[in-house]
Amino acid sequence: MKPSKYILPIIVISQFFCTSLWFAGNGVMYDLMINFNLKENALGYLTSSVQFGFIGGTLVFAVLSISDRFSPSKVFFICALFGALFNVCTILKVNTYASILGFRFLTGFFLAGIYPVGMKIAADYYEKGLGKSLSFLVGALVIGTAFPHLLKDIKGALPWEFVLISTSVLAVIGGLLMFFLVPDGPYRKPSANVDLKAIPNVFKKPQFRTAAFGYFGHMWELYTFWAFVPYMLQTYKNIHQEASYTIPLVSFIIIGSGSIGCIIGGYLANKISVKKVATLALLCSCICCLLSPLLFLINSEVLFITFLLFWGMVVIADSPLFSTLVAQNAPSALKGTALTIVNSIGFLLTIFSIQLVDQLRLLFNTPSLFVTLAIGPIIGLLFLMRKSNSTIENTQ
Repeated sequence: MKPSKYILPIIVISQFFCTSLWFAGNGVMYDLMINFNLKENALGYLTSSVQFGFIGGTLVFAVLSISDRFSPSKVFFICALFGALFNVCTILKVNTYASILGFRFLTGFFLAGIYPVGMKIAADYYEKGLGKSLSFLVGALVIGTAFPHLLKDIKGALPWEFVLISTSVLAVIGGLLMFFLVPDGPYRKPSANVDLKAIPNVFKKPQFRTAAFGYFGHMWELYTFWAFVPYMLQTYKNIHQEASYTIPLVSFIIIGSGSIGCIIGGYLANKISVKKVATLALLCSCICCLLSPLLFLINSEVLFITFLLFWGMVVIADSPLFSTLVAQNAPSALKGTALTIVNSIGFLLTIFSIQLVDQLRLLFNTPSLFVTLAIGPIIGLLFLMRKSNSTIENTQ
């Protein structure tokens, strides 16, 4: 059964609207620090609190097999409403540092019912061409993640609360679109019961493990890069004071460029192979990590931003491809659980990476610290290039 041509665009738009919640706090980070007297290390902790919430949510969703037992579209809708609510609570004047951390944690918790569940919905509709479909979906995540930086740049004289209110309104709209316009997909195979053995069972398959560890290596780098793009731009300005770019706008462009990387990667995977394109993207982003200290020293604003644009494209291009490999190599009835638990572990790694870079930033304040982001891609590449008796599935 061929799905309606409108299904994928609706899923993509809903994903974009709802994932704008993710970095909404980062988009107004300095406003939060000023208005609530937060310390300098708030960047790392507020970003990590969203990741912690997402991890907690994905663990609950995976253990209870929520997206496999219940209608994924309804799960998406409910989580969009709660995510929007806790996101907008960040603007409350009575907030303290602890309450802001709590609201960001709860926003992350309900994002667990948006990002991986959105991929599950796409997988239920597109058995063929899944790599390309997920590339559009993750491209929407990228734009959603970058969007608060654009809102920050265009808000003009509007108060900083505008960014958080706008992203919450978009999330509600995204949830409504999914609820009313995207019924359960034709390839959905619901799971009737909670299966506590589901999580260890999905990792028994060698092809699944290879895809999962490639994804883990990619995640070590991804969210830390996104979180520190504004810091990279500010650091370059501090070194080369003649640089004249606007940090929020350029941050949006750099992070948002990843959507182009996802689309290109999806089309290339359709022509070549999902695994080969994912491996190439991971290799390119690894090289960017290793070269990054040199680019800070070159007195060329254009070259530096071009480098970050390329990095922004390749750092995410492999994400939908790894998700495709995970989905294709997981048991059909546990596809949602498999995607969710792999997401959970991947996001756990982002916390260690974000905190490591943040602590190194406070201790040394040197551009060389971004070399540590190469640790994940190197490990991921070792798993992907390891020969085994079973070849990882990468069909479309």
